[in-house]
Amino acid sequence: MAHCGIWQIFHLPNIAVGDNLSVVTVLSLLPEPPDRLDEADQQLVELLQADGRATQSALAHAVGLSQPAVAERIRKLETRGIITGYVARVDARRLGKDITAFIGVGIEHPRYFDGFAKRIKVMADVLECHRVAGEDSYLLKVKTANTATLDALLVEGLRTIPGVTRTNTTIVLSAIQESTHVHVIPTPEAPHVRRR
Repeated sequence: MAHCGIWQIFHLPNIAVGDNLSVVTVLSLLPEPPDRLDEADQQLVELLQADGRATQSALAHAVGLSQPAVAERIRKLETRGIITGYVARVDARRLGKDITAFIGVGIEHPRYFDGFAKRIKVMADVLECHRVAGEDSYLLKVKTANTATLDALLVEGLRTIPGVTRTNTTIVLSAIQESTHVHVIPTPEAPHVRRR
């Protein structure tokens, strides 16, 4: 069982100091541990991240299983939400999106978060939007055509959203690494306890 410190209990959402909670209630509110994957599932996730168009027979050969077994494992990985989709990676510059920028956005009060999120979801040049801790409320990753379209995104888009108090933009000069690959870390076994 994971350790649950007092600070964790009092920092759970919608929980106030003094609330009468059982241990079961508190533990059910804690974040779930990561899904456990066996070695074959780990290999499949790694292989599909490297090539989402790999055939099931090629995957079966790589992991040493039959094609039907691989098909079933992939179906289960999709059902569990571990594999969330398949996409083609594109060269944004070849598509006329020459500017990549990160934009920190300050929001006046949390009551504006929902409205901000709704507006961001329809902005085509915003690739990622993360609510963050620190000086900014949100951090955006955008790809846009040029500095004029970036300026329009800032002035006519972001700064017109209710609750936005400031933006801080960093333009990327060159990308050293840009990837969507999530390394699958082998699931650690529980430590053995020595008995005296």
